[in-house]
Formats: sequence, structure tokens, C-alpha cells
Amino acid sequence: MTPLEIAQHLSDQILRPMKSVFVGKEEIIDLMGIALAGGENLFLHGPPGTAKSALVQELARRLDARSFDYLLTRFTEPGELFGPFDIRRLREGDLVTNTEGMLPEADFIFLDELLNANSAILNSLLLVLNERVFRRGRETRRLPALLVVSASNHLPEEEALKALFDRFLLRVHCGYVPEAELSAVLEAGWALEKSSRQSPPSVGLTAEHIRSLQAALPEVDLSPIRSSYLDLIARLRAAGMEVSDRRAVKLQRVIAASALMCGRQSARLSDLWVLRFIWDREEQREMLAAMVQETLNKEAPESGDHPQAHSSAAPDPESLARDLDALDAGWADLAPGVAKDRLSALAMRIPWVRQAETREALQEKAEALWRKAGE
Repeated sequence: MTPLEIAQHLSDQILRPMKSVFVGKEEIIDLMGIALAGGENLFLHGPPGTAKSALVQELARRLDARSFDYLLTRFTEPGELFGPFDIRRLREGDLVTNTEGMLPEADFIFLDELLNANSAILNSLLLVLNERVFRRGRETRRLPALLVVSASNHLPEEEALKALFDRFLLRVHCGYVPEAELSAVLEAGWALEKSSRQSPPSVGLTAEHIRSLQAALPEVDLSPIRSSYLDLIARLRAAGMEVSDRRAVKLQRVIAASALMCGRQSARLSDLWVLRFIWDREEQREMLAAMVQETLNKEAPESGDHPQAHSSAAPDPESLARDLDALDAGWADLAPGVAKDRLSALAMRIPWVRQAETREALQEKAEALWRKAGE
């Protein structure tokens, strides 16, 4: 199969059926597909019981690939992830790890509660995430990992853990589904109980197919969006988003992956939708989504765009109110241009709030800030 055929197969035969099983998780499933095709790491943030591990396990189950998942605690030791030392080789004086069935041999890796990682395994995990390399003593080997997904119900506060979190290019919130969809979740979950005891139908995709898809990323033409991408990165930095040069370079992989997943070898403006998911803190999510959407709105939707490029999820009014209050409180500490950029991004989201009274109250807050900006 060609890379475009592999991408189409992945979308039609794996991601789409998963969306019918995991109700309300379409955005996360599409991001998993992008991270898989782009060979980048994905971080799921949300409370327990929101199907984070089940999503990764189901993706691995539907592909002919090896998976490894583990729940980290403060006391997790390297051997629990990478395998114990080979006793027979140790007697001969060689420190060699027996990695059979462990993380170094997996195509799919899921690390639950990653931010519990302790200093004993931190450096090893950084190499795994950043370079796909396993190093232990004098032992070094390349890893076959296609995708690393991690999850946590909190975000990092310690500097060492922030470095670990930074290795996840894409971040997405995984919450409980709305009450209106709960009935569908119960039915789909019960059906999943039954199907999990059966062998999944073969869809003809293997780990090697995915490697071929990832190898095709450099062939995607990014020149049509280069100028818009540079402008968006500059605006995000001006608004206080910490987009490092390294992350800006790596984001090109997931932009290219979006194009491939849509059957194209040339990127278009709509492929920048993936930048909605590069936030560092929860309070950045609304602002980031608004700024990215403003860029996407410069071109009319057309056939062949990724469906997530034009998703119209309503903003969270409570989050908007908090962000407006925080902007008001910190206005004096911000450069005028930065403050206006943040206000503009928030104001763009207000018209999409569903409740009329709440929408009007938020608009009053925004108008008061605009008046402050004009003083």
C-alpha cells in the first residue's frame, strides 16, 4: 500500500469504528490517529474513569502491533518498565536487560499517571520520549515505538516533571461525556465488554505499515502554509504561549500527518487545527483554540479538510469568565499589545456561548476591558 492508502485505511478501518465504540471521544481518537501517523507523543489530561487506557489498548488491539501499558507510582523502578537484568548474562559479568514483553519491545506504549515518575527512571523516560532510545549502563538500543501516550489527572508543577511533560507535543483534555450522551456511553461500553473477549477483525494494517506512513511525512509539501504557520507561531508567542523552536519544528510533522490523513501530499491552512492542542496549562485552552480558529477562518472550508478543523464545540463559559477576570487582574503587568491579543482571542469565543444570559454577561466583561484598553 502507498502511504496515502495506509492513511485512508487507518482512518476508515480503525479510527472510524473506534468512534462508534467510544462515544464522545471523537476528538481524542482523531488526535491519536494524527500522533500515530506523525510519530509524536500524546498526553491525555483528565480524571480517572474516562477511558484513557481503553482508547490506547483498543487502537493497539485493532492493529497488528505489540503494546505495553503500565501505571506509574512514586516507587516504580526501572526494571518494571524496561525489564530485569538477564541473570545468566549477569553471571558472566554483562549487564544486559531482558526486555521481552516490556516497554523496549512495544510498538504502542501507554504510561498511566506518568507524572508520578521518580528520578530513578526520569532520564530513561526522557530518552524514550524524545529520541526513541533505551539506554541502561553501557547498553543502548533504538526502540520500535510508533506511539507513546501518557495520562494524568493533574499537570506538572516540579521542574523535572515539566521537562517530561514538554516531550508530549500534543495535549488533549479527556473528560466525562455530557449527560445527554450517557445513555449511548452505557450501551457502547456494554458492547465493548463483549467485543473485548473476541479477537478483533483483521484490517490488514501492521506496525510496518505505520512506519511506512511515518517515513512519508517529509514528502508532504508544507510551503503553502509556511507563511501562515510562522505568523501563528509569532502570535502565540506574543500572547504568552511558550512555543520553543524545537516544538515549532516538530509540529510540522503533525501538520503533515493531518494532510496525509486527509489524502493529500500538500498541506493547507486547515491542517493547522492541530495547534489547538499544544497548551501547557488548562487556562490556555480557550485562548489557544480561538487564536487557531481565527487563522483557519481566513479560508473557507473545502472538501478534503480534516473534520476536526471545523469542529464547533461550544466554549466553556466558566472558563471564559475566569480568563477574563484573570486578564483584568493582571492587565497592568502586560504589554499593551499582549493584553489586547489575549482579549481579542477571548472575545472571539463569547458569541459561541449557548446560554443567552451568560453570553451577554461575558460580553459586558469583554467590553469593559476594551474600554480599559482604550484609556
